Amino acid sequence: MKCEIIAIGSELLTPFRQDTNSLYLTERLNELGVTVAFKTIVGDRRKDLTNAIRTALGRVDITITMGGLGPTEDDLTREAWADALGIVLKRNADIVGQLYARAAQRRWQLTENNLKQADVLDGAQVLENPRGTAPGQWLDTVFGTHRKLGMLLPGPPSEIKPLFDEQCVPRLREILPQRFMATRTLKAAMIGESHADARIAPIYSRYTDVETTILAHLGDIQLTLICTKPTMEEAEARVMELASLIEEELDDLIYSSAAKSESLEQIVLYYLEMRGATLAVAESCTGGLIAERLTSISGSSRSFLGGAVVYSNELKTEFAGVPEELIEEKGAVSREVAAALAEGIRRRCRSTYGLGVTGIAGPGGGTEEKPVGLVYIAISDGVQTEVVEKNFPGDRGRIRFFASQQALDMVRRKLM
Repeated sequence: MKCEIIAIGSELLTPFRQDTNSLYLTERLNELGVTVAFKTIVGDRRKDLTNAIRTALGRVDITITMGGLGPTEDDLTREAWADALGIVLKRNADIVGQLYARAAQRRWQLTENNLKQADVLDGAQVLENPRGTAPGQWLDTVFGTHRKLGMLLPGPPSEIKPLFDEQCVPRLREILPQRFMATRTLKAAMIGESHADARIAPIYSRYTDVETTILAHLGDIQLTLICTKPTMEEAEARVMELASLIEEELDDLIYSSAAKSESLEQIVLYYLEMRGATLAVAESCTGGLIAERLTSISGSSRSFLGGAVVYSNELKTEFAGVPEELIEEKGAVSREVAAALAEGIRRRCRSTYGLGVTGIAGPGGGTEEKPVGLVYIAISDGVQTEVVEKNFPGDRGRIRFFASQQALDMVRRKLM
Protein backbone atom coordinates (compact mmCIF):
# COMPACT_ATOMS: atom_id res chain seq x y z
CA MET A 1 0.00 0.00 0.00
CA LYS A 2 1.05 3.58 -0.65
CA CYS A 3 0.94 6.49 1.76
CA GLU A 4 1.23 10.27 1.59
CA ILE A 5 2.38 12.30 4.58
CA ILE A 6 1.29 15.95 4.69
CA ALA A 7 3.16 18.24 7.08
CA ILE A 8 1.07 21.30 7.93
CA GLY A 9 2.34 24.67 9.07
CA SER A 10 3.44 27.86 7.36
CA GLU A 11 6.56 27.87 9.55
CA LEU A 12 7.74 24.73 7.69
CA LEU A 13 7.92 26.80 4.51
CA THR A 14 10.49 29.15 6.01
CA PRO A 15 14.27 28.59 6.34
CA PHE A 16 13.94 28.30 10.11
CA ARG A 17 11.89 25.12 10.72
CA GLN A 18 11.89 21.74 9.06
CA ASP A 19 9.72 18.65 9.17
CA THR A 20 11.35 15.77 11.03
CA ASN A 21 8.22 13.89 12.10
CA SER A 22 7.78 12.37 8.65
CA LEU A 23 11.16 10.62 8.93
CA TYR A 24 9.96 8.78 12.02
CA LEU A 25 6.59 7.90 10.50
CA THR A 26 8.23 6.69 7.30
CA GLU A 27 10.44 4.29 9.23
CA ARG A 28 7.49 2.89 11.16
CA LEU A 29 5.34 2.61 8.03
CA ASN A 30 8.13 0.83 6.15
CA GLU A 31 8.26 -1.74 8.93
CA LEU A 32 4.60 -2.47 8.16
CA GLY A 33 5.33 -2.85 4.45
CA VAL A 34 3.82 0.53 3.56
CA THR A 35 5.60 2.65 0.96
CA VAL A 36 5.62 6.40 1.49
CA ALA A 37 5.10 7.60 -2.07
CA PHE A 38 4.70 11.33 -1.39
CA LYS A 39 5.57 13.92 1.23
CA THR A 40 3.93 17.32 1.05
CA ILE A 41 4.37 20.51 3.08
CA VAL A 42 1.43 22.92 3.13
CA GLY A 43 1.00 26.29 4.80
CA ASP A 44 -1.90 27.22 7.09
CA ARG A 45 -4.38 28.09 4.32
CA ARG A 46 -7.67 26.22 4.27
CA LYS A 47 -8.02 26.06 0.49
CA ASP A 48 -4.45 24.80 0.02
CA LEU A 49 -4.90 22.22 2.77
CA THR A 50 -8.14 21.00 1.26
CA ASN A 51 -6.57 20.64 -2.17
CA ALA A 52 -3.55 18.79 -0.75
CA ILE A 53 -5.74 16.33 1.17
CA ARG A 54 -8.02 15.79 -1.81
CA THR A 55 -5.00 15.15 -4.05
CA ALA A 56 -3.57 12.65 -1.59
CA LEU A 57 -6.88 10.82 -1.27
CA GLY A 58 -6.96 10.48 -5.03
CA ARG A 59 -3.54 8.90 -5.41
CA VAL A 60 -2.67 6.86 -2.30
CA ASP A 61 -4.32 4.40 0.07
CA ILE A 62 -3.27 6.10 3.32
CA THR A 63 -3.19 9.84 3.98
CA ILE A 64 -1.58 11.21 7.13
CA THR A 65 -1.68 14.86 8.12
CA MET A 66 0.59 16.20 10.85
CA GLY A 67 -0.23 19.40 12.71
CA GLY A 68 -2.96 22.01 12.56
CA LEU A 69 -5.09 20.45 15.32
CA GLY A 70 -4.63 23.19 17.91
CA PRO A 71 -7.05 25.91 19.11
CA THR A 72 -5.92 28.90 17.06
CA GLU A 73 -7.40 30.46 13.93
CA ASP A 74 -4.70 29.01 11.70
CA ASP A 75 -5.29 25.43 12.94
CA LEU A 76 -7.46 24.32 10.01
CA THR A 77 -6.69 20.64 9.48
CA ARG A 78 -10.08 19.35 10.70
CA GLU A 79 -11.94 21.84 8.54
CA ALA A 80 -9.83 20.99 5.48
CA TRP A 81 -10.51 17.27 5.88
CA ALA A 82 -14.22 17.98 6.17
CA ASP A 83 -14.10 20.09 2.99
CA ALA A 84 -12.10 17.45 1.09
CA LEU A 85 -14.50 14.63 2.00
CA GLY A 86 -17.72 16.66 1.96
CA ILE A 87 -18.59 15.69 5.53
CA VAL A 88 -19.39 17.64 8.69
CA LEU A 89 -17.60 18.19 11.98
CA LYS A 90 -19.38 17.30 15.20
CA ARG A 91 -18.39 18.58 18.61
CA ASN A 92 -17.49 15.64 20.86
CA ALA A 93 -18.89 16.06 24.37
CA ASP A 94 -16.33 13.72 25.94
CA ILE A 95 -13.43 15.76 24.56
CA VAL A 96 -15.09 18.98 25.73
CA GLY A 97 -15.29 17.50 29.23
CA GLN A 98 -11.64 16.47 29.12
CA LEU A 99 -10.61 19.97 28.04
CA TYR A 100 -12.48 21.56 30.95
CA ALA A 101 -11.08 19.02 33.39
CA ARG A 102 -7.54 19.58 32.15
CA ALA A 103 -7.95 23.36 32.44
CA ALA A 104 -9.36 23.08 35.96
CA GLN A 105 -6.51 20.81 37.03
CA ARG A 106 -3.99 23.40 35.86
CA ARG A 107 -6.13 26.33 37.05
CA TRP A 108 -6.41 27.70 33.53
CA GLN A 109 -9.23 29.76 32.07
CA LEU A 110 -10.53 27.71 29.11
CA THR A 111 -11.24 30.10 26.25
CA GLU A 112 -13.89 29.41 23.62
CA ASN A 113 -11.40 28.77 20.82
CA ASN A 114 -10.00 25.79 22.75
CA LEU A 115 -13.27 23.94 22.17
CA LYS A 116 -12.57 23.56 18.44
CA GLN A 117 -10.14 20.79 19.47
CA ALA A 118 -13.27 18.75 20.27
CA ASP A 119 -14.57 18.92 16.68
CA VAL A 120 -14.50 15.43 15.18
CA LEU A 121 -15.08 14.40 11.58
CA ASP A 122 -18.32 12.50 11.08
CA GLY A 123 -17.45 8.80 11.18
CA ALA A 124 -13.97 9.28 12.62
CA GLN A 125 -12.53 7.56 15.68
CA VAL A 126 -10.86 9.73 18.30
CA LEU A 127 -7.20 8.99 18.99
CA GLU A 128 -6.51 9.87 22.61
CA ASN A 129 -3.56 12.20 23.16
CA PRO A 130 -2.65 12.17 26.86
CA ARG A 131 0.49 14.22 26.13
CA GLY A 132 -1.38 17.18 24.65
CA THR A 133 -4.77 18.86 24.42
CA ALA A 134 -5.53 18.09 20.76
CA PRO A 135 -6.58 14.49 20.11
CA GLY A 136 -5.92 12.80 16.81
CA GLN A 137 -8.50 11.23 14.53
CA TRP A 138 -8.69 8.00 12.53
CA LEU A 139 -10.77 7.70 9.37
CA ASP A 140 -11.71 4.55 7.48
CA THR A 141 -13.72 5.95 4.61
CA VAL A 142 -14.46 5.86 0.89
CA PHE A 143 -13.21 8.44 -1.59
CA GLY A 144 -14.66 7.99 -5.03
CA THR A 145 -15.09 4.23 -5.16
CA HIS A 146 -11.99 3.26 -3.17
CA ARG A 147 -11.40 2.58 0.50
CA LYS A 148 -9.10 5.12 2.10
CA LEU A 149 -7.44 5.40 5.50
CA GLY A 150 -6.85 8.82 7.01
CA MET A 151 -4.99 9.92 10.12
CA LEU A 152 -5.08 13.40 11.64
CA LEU A 153 -2.10 13.60 13.98
CA PRO A 154 -0.76 16.39 16.20
CA GLY A 155 2.41 18.21 15.21
CA PRO A 156 4.68 18.20 18.32
CA PRO A 157 7.16 15.28 18.13
CA SER A 158 6.55 14.42 21.80
CA GLU A 159 2.88 13.84 20.96
CA ILE A 160 2.84 12.40 17.44
CA LYS A 161 5.39 9.63 17.95
CA PRO A 162 3.81 7.86 20.94
CA LEU A 163 0.30 8.46 19.58
CA PHE A 164 1.19 6.86 16.26
CA ASP A 165 2.94 3.90 17.89
CA GLU A 166 0.25 3.24 20.49
CA GLN A 167 -2.91 3.86 18.48
CA CYS A 168 -2.22 3.90 14.75
CA VAL A 169 0.23 1.03 14.36
CA PRO A 170 -2.08 -1.56 16.02
CA ARG A 171 -4.98 -0.44 13.80
CA LEU A 172 -2.81 -0.66 10.69
CA ARG A 173 -1.63 -4.15 11.63
CA GLU A 174 -5.24 -5.33 11.80
CA ILE A 175 -6.10 -3.88 8.39
CA LEU A 176 -3.01 -4.27 6.24
CA PRO A 177 -2.06 -7.49 4.50
CA GLN A 178 1.07 -8.83 6.10
CA ARG A 179 3.99 -7.44 4.14
CA PHE A 180 7.65 -7.16 5.02
CA MET A 181 10.15 -4.63 3.74
CA ALA A 182 13.86 -5.38 3.45
CA THR A 183 16.37 -2.60 2.83
CA ARG A 184 20.08 -2.48 2.22
CA THR A 185 22.38 0.46 1.60
CA LEU A 186 25.63 0.14 -0.34
CA LYS A 187 28.19 2.94 -0.24
CA ALA A 188 30.89 3.49 -2.83
CA ALA A 189 33.74 5.97 -2.44
CA MET A 190 35.20 8.39 -4.97
CA ILE A 191 32.99 7.53 -7.93
CA GLY A 192 30.52 9.86 -9.62
CA GLU A 193 26.79 9.20 -9.62
CA SER A 194 26.54 9.01 -13.41
CA HIS A 195 29.54 6.69 -13.75
CA ALA A 196 28.17 4.35 -11.10
CA ASP A 197 24.72 4.31 -12.66
CA ALA A 198 26.12 3.59 -16.11
CA ARG A 199 27.71 0.45 -14.71
CA ILE A 200 24.89 -0.82 -12.50
CA ALA A 201 21.69 0.30 -14.27
CA PRO A 202 21.77 -2.75 -16.59
CA ILE A 203 21.79 -4.88 -13.43
CA TYR A 204 19.18 -3.25 -11.19
CA SER A 205 16.77 -2.49 -14.05
CA ARG A 206 16.15 -6.25 -14.31
CA TYR A 207 14.90 -6.32 -10.71
CA THR A 208 11.56 -4.57 -11.14
CA ASP A 209 10.38 -5.68 -7.70
CA VAL A 210 13.30 -3.92 -5.98
CA GLU A 211 13.27 -0.14 -5.72
CA THR A 212 16.79 1.19 -6.29
CA THR A 213 17.76 4.77 -5.53
CA ILE A 214 21.13 6.46 -5.97
CA LEU A 215 22.02 9.39 -3.75
CA ALA A 216 25.20 11.36 -4.35
CA HIS A 217 27.20 12.78 -1.43
CA LEU A 218 30.54 14.52 -1.28
CA GLY A 219 33.06 11.88 -2.25
CA ASP A 220 30.70 8.94 -2.37
CA ILE A 221 27.35 7.59 -3.50
CA GLN A 222 24.72 5.62 -1.61
CA LEU A 223 22.70 2.91 -3.29
CA THR A 224 19.54 2.01 -1.39
CA LEU A 225 17.67 -1.18 -2.27
CA ILE A 226 14.11 -1.70 -1.00
CA CYS A 227 11.93 -4.75 -1.56
CA THR A 228 8.53 -5.64 -0.08
CA LYS A 229 7.31 -9.24 -0.01
CA PRO A 230 4.82 -11.41 1.92
CA THR A 231 7.68 -12.73 4.07
CA MET A 232 10.87 -11.11 5.32
CA GLU A 233 12.85 -14.08 4.02
CA GLU A 234 11.65 -13.43 0.46
CA ALA A 235 12.29 -9.70 0.68
CA GLU A 236 15.78 -10.11 2.13
CA ALA A 237 16.72 -12.80 -0.36
CA ARG A 238 15.75 -10.58 -3.28
CA VAL A 239 17.62 -7.56 -1.92
CA MET A 240 20.71 -9.64 -1.15
CA GLU A 241 20.70 -11.13 -4.64
CA LEU A 242 20.75 -7.69 -6.25
CA ALA A 243 23.24 -6.30 -3.72
CA SER A 244 25.66 -9.14 -4.50
CA LEU A 245 25.55 -8.42 -8.22
CA ILE A 246 26.15 -4.69 -7.66
CA GLU A 247 29.04 -5.44 -5.30
CA GLU A 248 30.54 -7.74 -7.89
CA GLU A 249 30.32 -5.00 -10.54
CA LEU A 250 31.68 -2.13 -8.42
CA ASP A 251 34.15 -4.38 -6.60
CA ASP A 252 36.45 -2.51 -4.21
CA LEU A 253 34.72 0.82 -4.81
CA ILE A 254 32.11 -0.44 -2.32
CA TYR A 255 33.18 0.28 1.23
CA SER A 256 29.97 -0.54 3.10
CA SER A 257 27.16 -2.96 2.36
CA ALA A 258 26.00 -3.85 5.85
CA ALA A 259 22.32 -3.78 6.80
CA LYS A 260 23.20 -0.84 9.04
CA SER A 261 25.20 1.51 6.85
CA GLU A 262 28.61 2.60 8.06
CA SER A 263 30.70 5.67 7.39
CA LEU A 264 34.05 5.51 5.64
CA GLU A 265 35.84 6.47 8.87
CA GLN A 266 34.12 3.60 10.69
CA ILE A 267 35.29 1.17 8.02
CA VAL A 268 38.88 2.48 8.19
CA LEU A 269 38.97 2.06 11.97
CA TYR A 270 37.44 -1.39 11.67
CA TYR A 271 40.16 -2.50 9.23
CA LEU A 272 42.92 -0.96 11.35
CA GLU A 273 41.75 -2.77 14.45
CA MET A 274 41.24 -6.03 12.56
CA ARG A 275 44.84 -5.82 11.26
CA GLY A 276 46.23 -4.70 14.61
CA ALA A 277 47.55 -1.59 12.84
CA THR A 278 47.78 2.07 13.80
CA LEU A 279 47.56 5.33 11.86
CA ALA A 280 48.97 8.84 12.23
CA VAL A 281 48.27 11.87 10.02
CA ALA A 282 50.06 15.03 8.92
CA GLU A 283 47.46 17.39 7.49
CA SER A 284 48.03 20.67 5.72
CA CYS A 285 45.08 21.79 3.56
CA THR A 286 42.56 19.58 5.39
CA GLY A 287 43.40 21.36 8.64
CA GLY A 288 42.65 18.43 10.96
CA LEU A 289 39.49 17.26 9.19
CA ILE A 290 40.74 13.68 8.80
CA ALA A 291 41.59 13.49 12.50
CA GLU A 292 38.22 15.01 13.38
CA ARG A 293 36.34 12.41 11.34
CA LEU A 294 38.27 9.53 12.85
CA THR A 295 38.01 10.75 16.44
CA SER A 296 34.27 11.27 16.10
CA ILE A 297 34.02 7.47 16.31
CA SER A 298 33.99 5.99 19.80
CA GLY A 299 36.99 3.73 20.45
CA SER A 300 39.10 5.29 17.69
CA SER A 301 42.06 5.68 20.09
CA ARG A 302 42.73 1.95 19.78
CA SER A 303 43.95 2.49 16.21
CA PHE A 304 44.31 6.20 15.57
CA LEU A 305 47.34 7.58 17.39
CA GLY A 306 47.04 11.23 16.32
CA GLY A 307 49.27 13.46 14.29
CA ALA A 308 49.66 17.13 13.46
CA VAL A 309 48.14 19.98 11.51
CA VAL A 310 51.21 21.22 9.64
CA TYR A 311 49.89 24.29 7.90
CA SER A 312 53.10 26.28 7.82
CA ASN A 313 56.28 25.10 6.11
CA GLU A 314 58.15 25.40 9.41
CA LEU A 315 55.82 22.92 11.12
CA LYS A 316 56.03 20.53 8.18
CA THR A 317 59.72 20.36 8.96
CA GLU A 318 59.50 20.45 12.76
CA PHE A 319 56.61 18.00 13.28
CA ALA A 320 56.87 15.71 10.27
CA GLY A 321 60.56 15.98 9.42
CA VAL A 322 60.08 17.28 5.89
CA PRO A 323 63.47 18.63 4.71
CA GLU A 324 63.48 22.40 4.21
CA GLU A 325 65.36 22.03 0.94
CA LEU A 326 62.65 19.68 -0.38
CA ILE A 327 59.96 22.29 0.27
CA GLU A 328 62.10 24.98 -1.37
CA GLU A 329 62.81 22.84 -4.42
CA LYS A 330 59.43 21.21 -5.01
CA GLY A 331 57.04 23.54 -3.20
CA ALA A 332 54.83 22.78 -0.19
CA VAL A 333 52.12 21.48 -2.52
CA SER A 334 53.88 18.66 -4.32
CA ARG A 335 54.01 14.92 -4.66
CA GLU A 336 57.38 14.79 -2.91
CA VAL A 337 56.27 16.80 0.14
CA ALA A 338 53.09 14.73 0.53
CA ALA A 339 55.25 11.58 0.59
CA ALA A 340 57.64 13.15 3.09
CA LEU A 341 54.72 14.13 5.33
CA ALA A 342 53.38 10.56 5.36
CA GLU A 343 56.78 9.02 6.01
CA GLY A 344 57.78 11.61 8.59
CA ILE A 345 54.61 11.45 10.69
CA ARG A 346 54.72 7.65 10.65
CA ARG A 347 58.23 7.71 12.07
CA ARG A 348 57.46 10.49 14.54
CA CYS A 349 54.38 8.74 15.95
CA ARG A 350 55.74 5.20 15.50
CA SER A 351 52.54 4.14 13.74
CA THR A 352 52.01 1.35 11.24
CA TYR A 353 50.80 3.79 8.61
CA GLY A 354 51.37 7.48 8.00
CA LEU A 355 49.08 9.72 6.00
CA GLY A 356 50.16 13.03 4.47
CA VAL A 357 47.95 15.64 2.79
CA THR A 358 48.94 18.92 1.15
CA GLY A 359 47.06 21.05 -1.35
CA ILE A 360 45.40 24.31 -2.30
CA ALA A 361 41.89 24.59 -0.91
CA GLY A 362 41.32 28.14 -2.12
CA PRO A 363 39.70 30.40 -2.86
CA GLY A 364 43.08 32.11 -3.24
CA GLY A 365 46.59 30.77 -3.57
CA GLY A 366 46.20 28.97 -6.87
CA THR A 367 48.37 29.42 -9.95
CA GLU A 368 48.18 28.19 -13.52
CA GLU A 369 50.68 25.47 -12.66
CA LYS A 370 49.08 24.63 -9.31
CA PRO A 371 45.40 25.58 -9.42
CA VAL A 372 42.89 25.71 -6.57
CA GLY A 373 41.70 22.16 -5.90
CA LEU A 374 45.10 20.53 -6.49
CA VAL A 375 45.75 18.07 -3.64
CA TYR A 376 48.45 15.47 -3.07
CA ILE A 377 47.72 12.61 -0.67
CA ALA A 378 50.26 10.02 0.43
CA ILE A 379 50.19 6.90 2.57
CA SER A 380 53.32 5.20 3.87
CA ASP A 381 53.81 1.85 5.60
CA GLY A 382 57.58 2.18 6.06
CA VAL A 383 58.30 0.01 3.04
CA GLN A 384 56.34 1.69 0.29
CA THR A 385 54.81 5.15 -0.09
CA GLU A 386 51.92 5.72 -2.46
CA VAL A 387 50.96 9.21 -3.64
CA VAL A 388 47.91 10.32 -5.60
CA GLU A 389 47.34 13.67 -7.30
CA LYS A 390 43.78 15.00 -7.45
CA ASN A 391 42.11 18.14 -8.74
CA PHE A 392 38.91 18.54 -6.74
CA PRO A 393 36.12 20.91 -7.81
CA GLY A 394 34.12 23.30 -5.69
CA ASP A 395 34.64 25.74 -2.89
CA ARG A 396 37.05 25.49 0.05
CA GLY A 397 34.76 23.30 2.14
CA ARG A 398 34.11 20.84 -0.69
CA ILE A 399 37.79 20.57 -1.62
CA ARG A 400 38.80 19.90 1.98
CA PHE A 401 36.12 17.24 2.41
CA PHE A 402 36.95 15.57 -0.91
CA ALA A 403 40.59 15.44 0.18
CA SER A 404 39.70 13.85 3.53
CA GLN A 405 37.46 11.32 1.77
CA GLN A 406 40.18 10.39 -0.73
CA ALA A 407 42.72 10.04 2.09
CA LEU A 408 40.50 7.76 4.15
CA ASP A 409 39.69 5.68 1.09
CA MET A 410 43.41 5.26 0.39
CA VAL A 411 43.86 3.89 3.91
CA ARG A 412 40.92 1.53 3.40
CA ARG A 413 42.31 0.21 0.13
CA LYS A 414 45.77 -0.20 1.65
CA LEU A 415 44.33 -2.25 4.50
CA MET A 416 42.25 -4.38 2.14
